[in-house]
Amino acid sequence: MSMFKPLLALLALSWLIQSADAQSNKYWVYFKDKPLAAVHEPEKALSPAAIQKRDLLAVSRWQWTDVAVSPDYLQALAAAGASVEVASKWLNAASCHADEATIARIRALPFVAQVTPLGQPLVAARKPTTPENNRKEFGLAVKQMNATTLIDRQLTAKDVLIGVIDAGFYGASSNEFLRYLFEQNRILGIRDMVSPRRRTDFFNVSETSSDDHGTTVLQMIAGLSPDKKQYGLATEAKFYLARTDHGDREFRAEEDYWIASMEWMDSLGVRIINTSLGYAQGFDNPNENYSPEQMDGKTTAISRAAHIATEEKGLLLVVAAGNEGSTYNWKIVSAPADVQGVLSVGATTPNGIKTFYSSTGPDFLPYLKPNVSCVPQVSAGTSFSAPMITGFAACLIQAAPDKSAKEIIKAIEQSGNLYPLGNNFIGYGIPNAAHALKILQGEAAGKTHQTVKAKESYLIAKQAKNDELTAVFHKSNETKVVAQEVPSGNKNGFLIKKHKDAARTTVLIGDELWEILWE
Repeated sequence: MSMFKPLLALLALSWLIQSADAQSNKYWVYFKDKPLAAVHEPEKALSPAAIQKRDLLAVSRWQWTDVAVSPDYLQALAAAGASVEVASKWLNAASCHADEATIARIRALPFVAQVTPLGQPLVAARKPTTPENNRKEFGLAVKQMNATTLIDRQLTAKDVLIGVIDAGFYGASSNEFLRYLFEQNRILGIRDMVSPRRRTDFFNVSETSSDDHGTTVLQMIAGLSPDKKQYGLATEAKFYLARTDHGDREFRAEEDYWIASMEWMDSLGVRIINTSLGYAQGFDNPNENYSPEQMDGKTTAISRAAHIATEEKGLLLVVAAGNEGSTYNWKIVSAPADVQGVLSVGATTPNGIKTFYSSTGPDFLPYLKPNVSCVPQVSAGTSFSAPMITGFAACLIQAAPDKSAKEIIKAIEQSGNLYPLGNNFIGYGIPNAAHALKILQGEAAGKTHQTVKAKESYLIAKQAKNDELTAVFHKSNETKVVAQEVPSGNKNGFLIKKHKDAARTTVLIGDELWEILWE
């Protein structure tokens, strides 16, 4: 595996060097060009598994974004006084630590296209934590998504390569629901971008209070108890794990770690990546906060890299939508969940409406975000909804390995219980495994819906079964929700009343949909 190790790993600096450089900040340095010698040799940049994946999905073996950053340019940055940390071949850029005088010299270099601040160095106290094995039963999310269909058909994501990028995997090797992954050698590779020298203690030593977050996420994707009770859907997948987030601090300076890890996973043939990380606001230095308008899928470096991953590399990225839905001055999805091609996942209540915290899609995007939603498997947070969708998607890849990431996403969206009447609260709603499998087999997508017109109220003369979801989304236009509710029915059915700010209302009762246009 070492022969495919990206240049960024060789350039990563130690934690101590970062911490000592108190006067420096972190920057992205973008280059104007690349060395194009030997560009038709993908085997120098990709593993056999990656080449096999590209051939299967009819993705070009060689791409300009696979060519490494010029070593001469990196040496020139070092000669100018910068400490290079990550070289991104996709962005044709390098992140580095430097003071203002050094950055002035770098800006003057003839091959430098742009220099942008990335943030301050990571310097923080480390807090020990104790791993916790979550014993919540595997059930509600699976029931919502009709995912027992996958289990009944013995779809377990067998040998699908999954990447997980998170804040840490402390305790994973001793977690009773994940131990089998280690016993069966299903953890193929690990990378700690925050503390690059850590390898033997990757699973056994905690540096921050969030170092077991990725362990819980992994359990939601692939957890299996010793008595074969499932806590995740992808129980026969194989995994690459990367830690890119310092759990006790928030910096833009971690975005390059995420990008580097994604490039690493792609080079190894990973088909699907799950990440619970998002970048928007709440940074330790408020000057690093993004504005809502920058969540447009193309402004942030992390979103630009995610766009390359989905449009050029054939990767299926599953990204938690974010937990800012109730934040007064934000509310919307964070980067990279804002990218059109990623599968952004929101969180629902058990009743199937949006949780108060789940981030919504911004008004200015010409596409729908989030894409789908489901109830979190444990606790709260879109971090624990996304892994359920990742396992779901990995099983679909096993069922139809030649389908592209876009085709898998389309099947998941079209199987949603709100399709085609998606909204910016929960996207196309909760996916249905049986429907998704049929869609991948070429059957008609989605359910029919009735469009009706009404003035002040509309009676839907239908009774709901005890276990059927019922939900109402009042909207100001086709997708923007202004209010949601779980309707109360009686023997006559459901009386839907017009919301004062609504131009239309979507009503879900079991498997049936109505769109009421208010006159």
